[in-house]
Amino acid sequence: MRLRRRISLLFALTSAVGLIAMAVLAVRSDSGRWREQLDHTMDADSSWALGLLETDADGRLDTAVLADTMDVDCPPLTVLLVNGAAPGDLAVQHAPAKPCLVVSRDVVLEAGRAAVRAEEPRGFDRRTATGAPVRVFALPFYAAEATDDEGPQGVLVTTADASAPQDDHRRLVWLVTGGCAVLVLLSAGVGHALSGRAVRPALAALGQQEGFLADAAHDLRTPAAALRTLAETALRGETDGADVHRRTLRLAEGMGRLVDGLLTRARLMSGTAAPDRRPLRLDQLVEAVAEEAGESTAEAHRMRVDAEETVVSADPDLLRRAVGNLLGNALTHGHPPGALADVLVTVTRDGTVTVEDAGPGLPPEVAGALFERFRSGSGSTGLGLSIASWVAHAHGGTLTAGSSEHGGARFVLRLPARED
Repeated sequence: MRLRRRISLLFALTSAVGLIAMAVLAVRSDSGRWREQLDHTMDADSSWALGLLETDADGRLDTAVLADTMDVDCPPLTVLLVNGAAPGDLAVQHAPAKPCLVVSRDVVLEAGRAAVRAEEPRGFDRRTATGAPVRVFALPFYAAEATDDEGPQGVLVTTADASAPQDDHRRLVWLVTGGCAVLVLLSAGVGHALSGRAVRPALAALGQQEGFLADAAHDLRTPAAALRTLAETALRGETDGADVHRRTLRLAEGMGRLVDGLLTRARLMSGTAAPDRRPLRLDQLVEAVAEEAGESTAEAHRMRVDAEETVVSADPDLLRRAVGNLLGNALTHGHPPGALADVLVTVTRDGTVTVEDAGPGLPPEVAGALFERFRSGSGSTGLGLSIASWVAHAHGGTLTAGSSEHGGARFVLRLPARED
């Protein structure tokens, strides 16, 4: 789940960064667009006004003609003349009497000075005396016979209402912001769904690998301990050397079979192989497993086998492991502390194997999760019962647990019996 959350978060962050970048570009583009449109309109109005100017006897533009012909005060046009050699020294030649947009004198002079210094048109965002947003545009003009070194003769300053374009821009900002938020949430949901699909196979593979390692450790623990005990006994010289070699060989062969069985189980769980089912005598297999279980324990536990001739179709190695786990669980946990176990194993013709003991029974706190991984009848960690349950279900059978007539635990392994 942590990996899935990290992938979802990474997908959401990546999507958010991309959406925010596109949103910023869209907002900036719209912000520059409406300013350019206003500047273009005011440039056209100012250029039309400059076309009315005439040249006087000294070759300079006569702004008096412009002042006399401008009867309309909207758009408001203010004529500033350069007064002296300094570009920043401007004098108001003409100002509208009743402009439709009233801006302060300082704003007009500031825009005019900037255009004269740059010797090119300039646009600015300002506000009227009432606080309304306006766009101020300044267009410098030159004398008719001005030389290249001679600066502008003056500048025309006009203003335009920017309330409507700014309102449209503000709505666009809110729309883009809300759209980005919705898209980020959608991308987070999509990322969560896609990460679940992508991570699920990996998590399943990790779970199978963990299960395989745990099962291997569980099944190899007992023969490894027996091999160590045998080696320690041989080092003390308490056992004949030939007998030690025979027992070591027998343990090594058993561990080899365990490893082969674990690999087979791993392939079966991954779906790459199927159980190697073949007809076999269930009663003989149970008797052989019971004999091995009795020989592997140092205690003189009592174990009785009552088996009827039964033929089932099953994987011999897997079924041997399941029956061995049930008997090992009964010998380990099916008796009070310090007492010997009394185990009864029965095999009936319908393919049922029953293992009963006279121990303390199943604790109520583990009865509901008895066949889960890392649980056992004593409440300790273990895998034997979970493996036995898996083998039963892999063969189309069941494994149930309950109370024995002797007061202990009772495990019933049912397999489909062959009619022939």
